[in-house]
Amino acid sequence: MESISGGVCAAKGFKAYGVHCGIRKNKTKEDLALVVADCPCSAAAVYTTNKVKGAPITVTRAHLADGKAQAIVCNSGNANTCNADGVAKAEEMCRLVERHTGVKAEDVIVASTGVIGQILPIQPIVSGMPALAAGLSAKGNTIAARAIMTTDTRVKEYARKCEIGGYTVTVGGMAKGSGMIHPNMATLLAFVTTDAAISPKMLDAALKDAVEDTLNMVSIDGDTSTNDMLTVMASGMSGMPEITREGEQYSAFKSALTAVLEDISKAIAADGEGATKLLECSVEGAPDKQTAKKIAKSVVCSSLLKAAIFAADANWGRILCAIGYAEAEFDIDKVDVDIVSDAGAVAVCRGGNGVDFDETAAKRVLLEDEIRICVNCNSGDGKAVAWGCDLTYEYVKINADYRT
Repeated sequence: MESISGGVCAAKGFKAYGVHCGIRKNKTKEDLALVVADCPCSAAAVYTTNKVKGAPITVTRAHLADGKAQAIVCNSGNANTCNADGVAKAEEMCRLVERHTGVKAEDVIVASTGVIGQILPIQPIVSGMPALAAGLSAKGNTIAARAIMTTDTRVKEYARKCEIGGYTVTVGGMAKGSGMIHPNMATLLAFVTTDAAISPKMLDAALKDAVEDTLNMVSIDGDTSTNDMLTVMASGMSGMPEITREGEQYSAFKSALTAVLEDISKAIAADGEGATKLLECSVEGAPDKQTAKKIAKSVVCSSLLKAAIFAADANWGRILCAIGYAEAEFDIDKVDVDIVSDAGAVAVCRGGNGVDFDETAAKRVLLEDEIRICVNCNSGDGKAVAWGCDLTYEYVKINADYRT
């Protein structure tokens, strides 16, 4: 499987673009994105588990009920949530796409991100749509990815190419996500495109499986947002026969999809609001996979540990504490813990007890940009990985000033 450039435009049959239409006051920041496929696509999605849901989710759910879509329109700067006219505005965005591209409104995925509770101004979108549609290009992926960003500090777009049944198949995606991120599902907007030929039913199954080991294993701050949405569209333009059941080709496609979503997951964790370090917790030797996942999530969600990681403090007791309150059954007296980075590895716990280690060496390990907490439960074959980041002063500043 090869990593390639191109994001949502890497797969055959997709064009994209982004513009500044005026939702944001910052005129240098794009705030409206569009992705259009050359043909109707199989489509699937997963959404936030928050009981408060943005109006775009309501509209997108209805549009994807038949398993088909052909376009994505997304604005940043305003979440279009908790507004009486929210659904009407989201539906109008879809009609604007139809008016300027010919894609049926009911085949449009609509999304919004930004401040919750403010009325979405529709006139900037009306004014910006002609230029947005006119700019659609097979090279418009990066400007589209910029247009969906909020507090993100970097563009998040990835693509993978692989062989399935003798055909070259590409999966690409873009995402935004930096704060209000917590598992089930991670708070973000993510849009994936592929030229694989796969039925809506099997695409839905692949997406739900892939997200469990990727985006649902990311946590920045424990807050689950109202507008989370991950969608995938499959154009079928690779020329391969349609995947309609499980088997070797389905597994190969799911592996490619999972790889792209893992790339996105790690990028989101590394770009957490105010973050200076990517935190990864890998768990092995757990009684089962679910136990491993609960332990890994518990570790990356610990505010005390995240603060210690920021300070490069090898306070390993906070790791064991987070492992200990994971809601799962395992023998804590068998647990080993190592702290690892490109600067080396330090064993800090064996059999649930502390071991002597060099504090200077540990500090050197923790000063790297990517920190791995490796946990071995020595109790079975279950394993999992979760991603998070350190907790910094800047996180408080960003979220204290976010609206004003």
